[in-house]
Amino acid sequence: MARSFQTACLLIVSVFTVVSLVYSQTDPAAVFTFTLDFPTSQPEHYAIRVPSEGLGHYQSSGRISADSDDTDSFDLDFPLTAETRQKMFDLVAKAGYFQKSVDSHHKGLAFTGKKTVTYKDARRSGESTYNYSGIQSVEDLTGLMQALSATLEFGHRLQYDLRYQKLALDEELKRMEQMARENQLIEVPAVRSILDQIIADPTVINVTRGRAQRLLDQSSAH
Repeated sequence: MARSFQTACLLIVSVFTVVSLVYSQTDPAAVFTFTLDFPTSQPEHYAIRVPSEGLGHYQSSGRISADSDDTDSFDLDFPLTAETRQKMFDLVAKAGYFQKSVDSHHKGLAFTGKKTVTYKDARRSGESTYNYSGIQSVEDLTGLMQALSATLEFGHRLQYDLRYQKLALDEELKRMEQMARENQLIEVPAVRSILDQIIADPTVINVTRGRAQRLLDQSSAH
């Protein structure tokens, strides 16, 4: 009788273990997205998709730079450090997963772009659009995503320059170095694939290739 009871208990535990394993494997990852539309800025549109695990995705379109009329679109899958990813999702949680409006609803504020934030996991979802938010976690998250976009847009311009105007690469890399020193960029290794292309291209002058290598070395040291 005791042995039958033990066997039944083991069977129940095994079933729950299998069910839990299957659920963990099929439970979709949480996904946070940040989108900005600002017709007079550069870029005019961008969207950043950050899953709780795996590569992020960036897409933008508009003018290549503020002083250029050339337009282009850019798509990039990029890695994120665990620290930055965790910071993003912590801020999303503090903002209540955007299940309520995060806009300040203050009139007369300067337009700084239409921002849309969304969140979705297996249990909850939320979305909100705003120009300015008085919620500190949302403002912190906005600053973080704009700094990430600034980094990725350097990758966009560097990719464009590598293809169409290699002599412009050094000046762009100088600007990138300066902004990195001033902590205006985050996740510089996110554009490693583009920097590696510059470093490996023998038709790019050595000074420029060295600058790209230095950027990677310095970002990896932090």
